[in-house]
Formats: sequence, structure tokens, C-alpha cells
Amino acid sequence: MQRRDFLLSSGAAALAATPLFALAADGPGFAPAPALSPIRARPDRIIDISVCTRPFRALGPRIEAERRHGKTIVHHYGHGGAGWSLSWGSARLALELIAATRERRIAIIGCGAIGLTTARVAQRAGLRVRIYCKERPPEVRSSAATGSWSPDSRICTDEHATPAFLQRWEAMTRHSFKVYQSLLGLPGQPIEWYDGYALSDVPFDQPTPGADEDHEPDYPDLEALVHDLRPKSQALTPAEHPFRVPHVRRYTQMLFNLPAYFRLLLDDFLREGGEIEQREFTSPRQLAGLQERTIVNATGYGARALFGDESIVPVRGQTARLVPQQEINYGLIYRGHNLFVAPRRDGILVQAQGAHDFGNDDTRPDRAASESAVERLAALFSA
Repeated sequence: MQRRDFLLSSGAAALAATPLFALAADGPGFAPAPALSPIRARPDRIIDISVCTRPFRALGPRIEAERRHGKTIVHHYGHGGAGWSLSWGSARLALELIAATRERRIAIIGCGAIGLTTARVAQRAGLRVRIYCKERPPEVRSSAATGSWSPDSRICTDEHATPAFLQRWEAMTRHSFKVYQSLLGLPGQPIEWYDGYALSDVPFDQPTPGADEDHEPDYPDLEALVHDLRPKSQALTPAEHPFRVPHVRRYTQMLFNLPAYFRLLLDDFLREGGEIEQREFTSPRQLAGLQERTIVNATGYGARALFGDESIVPVRGQTARLVPQQEINYGLIYRGHNLFVAPRRDGILVQAQGAHDFGNDDTRPDRAASESAVERLAALFSA
């Protein structure tokens, strides 16, 4: 699996075999690596397999307004694999377009990561919000995300990473990060930090075998713009870890425990007077019948069908969850082996990807792929 095909989607781009890894040099602040309890990785411990289609746009997220059918439509979608990570900063940009309409009551189409976060930002600005949606959490596609902090995951292609885009991305990233730090320590641990271990068969400054055999465009390396937001990683000696690989680095990562975080957003939204109406839209003309005159289109990949936006490319993503283990509080990345693990509270998350996920809108779970990933995970703990 090519580096950007897996590592960027997992939110661990800083650990990739690129010059950016120099930013993750050894440094102070790390305690000795603790003894690690093994993950009980067996296919029969898989309790859920979820598939989502990340809405990638080569140009980056669409955050712009237009007049249509007598309404102002504020488009807010197309964040690739960075929807959760950028949601607060992205919603702040959308709010500027919403505020320009001077409407005090707005509608939002979509109840996923972007829709709910935009609703909360609008409420904080004193607006009344009604969400119209076909599905609610946990049925929405955002529920199938890994939950890793990944603000640069498939956010745009190299050629569209202009200075203006980079400035906008950095602003979104820093604002979102600041909001997430204010949510640490809440009941249910909706947001938390954890340590993880990046494993590699070759030195981290070398590409993994088959690194150029991917089916995706080139993405920009953005980590350098916000390297101060993540602690530096640390190289470990063989005596400092239990893994049967020659190269290991210990890193620190932020994680969204999505069930708890979704509940927090929904509870706050409803407590502050928000309304949710179950409704499916198949044509933009149906928006003309809504009583609100300002409407936020936060339908994600659904905007391709609803608004005919063929610039959205689906990127299939599959995750499996293992039975939770209270003692497992660390994550794993195994370069070149399509293995990413996050210690979510609702189960140990194991990500599995395929070589042809880019452009693939098939949401049928592939259990064999997840079982294979779990078996690769188990092999890391073999005696």
C-alpha cells in the first residue's frame, strides 16, 4: 500500500517516509516506553465492520454561496478524509457566508460531521437552526471514520495547494485544534490524546516497497505548517518495544471517540433549541419549499447526486472494531502493511484499505479484508 494511500488517510502523515519526518526527530518530553499489553487480535473478536465514502475534491473543500430557487445556498462539503479534523475551522468560514445573508433562522442539509459542527457554530453566533437529514448518527457516513486527527488527509491535490489555499487550510486547522483542546476531559472522553507506535521494515527515511504502485493523485505535504500542534516522535531501540520489526518510533496522536462526540454535539444542539427533521432530498428544487431562506448544503459525498457536483471523488474506507480492552491505550501504524490501529473507547479500531479505494463508491463491507488486517495485527504480538 502506497504511503499516501494509507498513512495520510489514517492521520499519521508525519510518520511517513518523507523529508517531513525530520520534524519528528528525537526530543525531550517522552517518558520511557511503557510495557504494552498485547491486543487480543482474532477475527472472532470483530464486533463491527463499517464502510464510508470520503468526499475528496481535487480543489479542496467547497465553501461558497450561490443563489438558487429563491434561496441562498451555502455549500460546505468536500473535505476528503479531513472532515472531522477541520470541521470547526471550516464551519467558521461557512458562518461568514451565512452571516452575510442577515437571516436569523437557517437550515442545514446533512447531520454528519460538517452539518452538526456548522449547526453548533451557527447557534453560538445566535442563529436558530433546523437540520434536515435522511439519516442521523450513527447511520451517517461520518460515523464510519477512523476518528484520528488528520487535517491533511486527502484535502486537495498538489497543483491546487496554492499559497491562498495553504493559508486557509492552516487557519482552519489551528482553529479546529484549539476547539478540540477545550473538549478534553469531558464525560465519555469525546476527545483524547494517546501514544502510538509506528513500525517499519525499512528505515523511515526510505520508501516502502511498492510505494509508487498506487492509484491516487499526489497530495501536498502540509504537516510543516502546523508541526507545533503535535509532539515530536521518538525512535526506540529493540529493547524498548515488543514488536518484531527493526524500526519503531513512538508518536502522540489526537483521537475522536465518535459515539461520545456525536452524542455531545447532538445533545448540545438540541439543548440550545436546535431542531431535526427527517427528510430526503433528491433534487435542489425541493429546497424551494423550505421555510428557511438560507440553507447550508453539508451533504458530503451526497452533493454529487443532489447537486450534480462531479468534482467529488469517492474514496472508500473500511474500519473494523474489536472488543474493547481497557488496558489497550496505544495505537499502531505498520508502514507498507496496510495496518492502522486506534484505541477507541467503543472498540479497538483496525483500518483496512484496498489498492482501488480511490474512486470506489462501493459501501459493502469486505469482511475478508478486515480479517486479514486483524491477522497481521496478531502477528506483531507472536512470541
